[in-house]
Amino acid sequence: MADTEVAIVGAGVVGLAIAARLAPHHSVVVVERNPRPGMETSSRNSEVIHAGMYYPTASLKARLCVAGNRQLYEICARKGVPHARVTKIITARTPEELPPLEQIHARGAANGVELRMLTAAEVRALEPNVPSAGALFSPNTGIVSAHGLMDHFAHAAREAGAVIQPRAELVELARNDGEWQLTLRSGGEADSVTAERVVNAAGLDADTVAALAGVDVDEAGYRQHYCKGSYFAVSAARSRLVSRLVYPVPGHVSLGVHAVIGLEGRLRFGPDAEYLPDRRQDYAVDEAKRPTFGAAVRQLVPAIQDDDLSPDISGIRAKLQGPGEGFRDFVIADESARGHPGLVNLIGIDSPGLTSSPAIAEHVARMIEGS
Repeated sequence: MADTEVAIVGAGVVGLAIAARLAPHHSVVVVERNPRPGMETSSRNSEVIHAGMYYPTASLKARLCVAGNRQLYEICARKGVPHARVTKIITARTPEELPPLEQIHARGAANGVELRMLTAAEVRALEPNVPSAGALFSPNTGIVSAHGLMDHFAHAAREAGAVIQPRAELVELARNDGEWQLTLRSGGEADSVTAERVVNAAGLDADTVAALAGVDVDEAGYRQHYCKGSYFAVSAARSRLVSRLVYPVPGHVSLGVHAVIGLEGRLRFGPDAEYLPDRRQDYAVDEAKRPTFGAAVRQLVPAIQDDDLSPDISGIRAKLQGPGEGFRDFVIADESARGHPGLVNLIGIDSPGLTSSPAIAEHVARMIEGS
């Protein structure tokens, strides 16, 4: 018999959500290479609860984000996870941006997202410091404490009997005699655990884990690209210039530099999009970006000057699309057809992964419990 029914690789928000969902019905071990859960992408983002208007209808991103949005608010209210339904506007800075804004409105409606168009006068009434030719208002966009959410999932998983093992780096993954054997390195020592099924929720290195299992990641289209996003914080004196999330009409690579209000009331802008070809986890925020950030910020809030901005956090997203490439959906794949029964790969879980985490957990549970 295997040591555990399900081994989950990665204790970010998605891995923890899956553990919390599976642990009441299965024996679960979560292995995490860092000293604590959620030290990479899950704790280095804007903490936005997305509504789901951007993603192609019927895509996993659309379906799981819309479902996750509802589930997340319910979890936060029931379990006391810090959050705020701060709402959001996507503003057209010029009349020429109104048609693409209407397209986002139509896509959002098709995805089941509650939205409404605002006139320029309505935007001025809500956000007098944001010049606008019109905007899209999202009442169900909010902010959540990513650490609070991860603490909830980790507690629920442990209460149901799951083991979360930090400082355990996966170095080998092989299938023997109908079981998966995971070789783990902790310090200078190696150990192993066997599992009936493996869920690869390894985030930035999900493609590496898939390759360890024997998947040809290039043939499968699983090669991930590191895309760094930096944030600049606004001085306290200027933090009240906006009262909700303010986004531009999105560009090709990302949603664009936008205004994010933290749960503590702090205002920051970001992220930008900088691909890292060497896949280094470099989290330094380059102060030399301040003028470029300042120009992007003033497109939304003209009163903010470069001197009002200071380097803040950065995060790295694992994107399936490389520079200049189009939309790529989440990959959540049972790899039985590739000759790897009992392996579920989660690849390219970038935004809206945080929002989608409870819905991703349900999706993975259906795959495992239906097999």
